[in-house]
Amino acid sequence: MKITKLLLGLCLLFVHCQPPIEKTTPPNIIYILADDLGYGELGIYGQQKIQTPHIDALARSGMRFSQHYSGAPVCAPARYMFLTGKHSGHAHIRGNDEWRERGEVWDYLKAFEDPNLEGQRPIPNDTHTLGDQLQAAGYTTAIVGKWGLGAPLTEGIPNLKGFDYFYGYNCQRQAHNLYPGHLWENQTKVLLDNALIAPHVKLDPNADPNDPASYAQFEQNDYAPKLMHDKALNFIKENKEKPFFLYYASPLPHLPLQAPKEYVARYQKIFEDDPPYTGDKGYFPNYSPRATYAAMISYLDDQVGELVALLKELDVYDKTLIVFTSDNGPTYTGGVDFDFFESAGALSNGYGRTKGFVYEGGIRVPFIASWPGKIAPDSQNDHPSTFYDMMSTFSEIAGVAPPKDTDGISFANALFQKPQQQHEFLYWEFPSYTGQQAVRMGPWKGIRKNILKGQLDIELYNLDSDPQETQNLAYKYPDIVATLEAIMQREHQPATIERFKMEALGDD
Repeated sequence: MKITKLLLGLCLLFVHCQPPIEKTTPPNIIYILADDLGYGELGIYGQQKIQTPHIDALARSGMRFSQHYSGAPVCAPARYMFLTGKHSGHAHIRGNDEWRERGEVWDYLKAFEDPNLEGQRPIPNDTHTLGDQLQAAGYTTAIVGKWGLGAPLTEGIPNLKGFDYFYGYNCQRQAHNLYPGHLWENQTKVLLDNALIAPHVKLDPNADPNDPASYAQFEQNDYAPKLMHDKALNFIKENKEKPFFLYYASPLPHLPLQAPKEYVARYQKIFEDDPPYTGDKGYFPNYSPRATYAAMISYLDDQVGELVALLKELDVYDKTLIVFTSDNGPTYTGGVDFDFFESAGALSNGYGRTKGFVYEGGIRVPFIASWPGKIAPDSQNDHPSTFYDMMSTFSEIAGVAPPKDTDGISFANALFQKPQQQHEFLYWEFPSYTGQQAVRMGPWKGIRKNILKGQLDIELYNLDSDPQETQNLAYKYPDIVATLEAIMQREHQPATIERFKMEALGDD
């Protein structure tokens, strides 16, 4: 008995003398979301004309995904899917919603004067976001860039949706000018040194389109991407001692075509044939549209380089997971020459196939993840993943459980080259551009379009052999079509917002 007590005492003494088990500190997370950047517009993804050395270097330092998907083919719903872990059949926000019942929301000048006309319809007060999730895990959180999920003075502003700090555009419409009259810092409207020019102003009919001076009014003083970048860098500096989450939602290279002169001049020397764009297809006119579009992407690339350099300078680079992606496919209007740049890469290109559409060119996006010492350098991965996976993925990396109602699957194992759980399917619906649904199941992709016109036929493509989706195989594989149709029916829940309802799918 005495021996037993002696042994027990020694065991207890040994246990109490051991140092406490060190809890692993989760990494900083930086999620850089480009705006309308195409699958083929980075050098590392095959781009030949636009120079992106810093993003390419980021990819070589980590992992490049070939089959990552946005949650939607346009801005607001894509951001909603990322922040909530919901796919669009279960989402509150399923398209861009300008909340028009407030009044003249498309009047740029009136919206500048009255914040009640600015911004998009707010996400509900009880929405649990990735910001909330990471705050609960001990992170300091920030969004710098474009929000688009809740107007000023509403419950949908970033500071009430999981973000300790916000700087940028609250409103997507205001972001149609990269030299805006104001931005927001938290809940304070910050006036800028720019004249108010409403987006979509065309070139004066009396102006000479071949004279660079005719475009002078569209080049002003305070360039929003620079101001936002400075705030992003400052947030990193202020929070270097503790885990932080930075959602860097850059407005680049979304239209209009506006970039600093020195960046444009670099490409003007390269693109000798660059006819002016006079604004006839929307957005501001531009003297050298090809050079300016390339300049916008190279400017973003330099910003990524500066961010990485700062992390190294602060000695937190090895403690930081950096993700770079895009909110949807490339645009097709406003002076952008998508054919010249082959913006969608090996995917289908142009109107009807890129932004606004659930074909591959509209929803498959570049995705790069870098975390030195954790993610193998210069690695590639063909795991099909999507925006609504990020809630689960970042939760796992941060060491917390994801919400039970998420539609996503963590692909942290794929990042670390471990056996990875696969999706049974990926699902999209989009109640704009005549109404669309899509399902990806293995190599198969089913698409419905013109749903708002009562059309429910399904196109079927094999992405392994036909990534451009040119050969509709629905007639040949009716059993697969039937399976995809059942998924479409099961995953669609009636929309809660009137403008997102699709009657042909049974919405009242």
